[in-house]
Amino acid sequence: MGTRERDRKVHRPLRQAGLEVIPNAVPDGTMPFVHGYGAEDVVGFFSHRYNTPRLVERLNADWYDLAVSTGLLDERREFLVQLPQGTRTHRAALRHLHSDSNATPAVWTRVRLLERWDIMGRGAASAFLGVHAGHPGFAMMALDGSVYVHASTGEISVDVLAVRHPGRSENILRHLQWITLHDSPNVNREFKERIAVWLAGRARSAVSPSDR
Repeated sequence: MGTRERDRKVHRPLRQAGLEVIPNAVPDGTMPFVHGYGAEDVVGFFSHRYNTPRLVERLNADWYDLAVSTGLLDERREFLVQLPQGTRTHRAALRHLHSDSNATPAVWTRVRLLERWDIMGRGAASAFLGVHAGHPGFAMMALDGSVYVHASTGEISVDVLAVRHPGRSENILRHLQWITLHDSPNVNREFKERIAVWLAGRARSAVSPSDR
């Protein structure tokens, strides 16, 4: 897929939601995936039922408060958001969650939050950050990896949580190691390789010069 097509199908809808994509600018060493966190890893959380009055407005306000209080945004209001490669949407990925092990794994993309934005409305409706307006689904991370924010839609509510320093969590690291060591028809080979490379790099960086 060419750059022009991705700009039209992915970048443009995100910009309409207030996210300017900054291509090829993900910091080196960014952990490729966050999962397996426990309650002790969560440092922020909010939830709203679908019947909440002015749902999108409430979700946007609480997301921004959480993003600012946890340090998701840097001084330029930049952060990372996880998007499917190509033009596949979050909505399409959900449809094939347990039936398409060959799907290309999602990757981090650097974005800047513009002055006018609507993450939970236009963003979710774009199908890249959710299913439709008021039904978000996304993963975000600070550029320095210090916080991870995840939004999901349940049966009756939208749930959003923040995890502090996911790269230091024993729960998350244990889960990532498990992925690399066990075969599963639902786990893409490229995805496992990315995790293995990141874990290996993390192990090397943990070795002090005197130990080498």
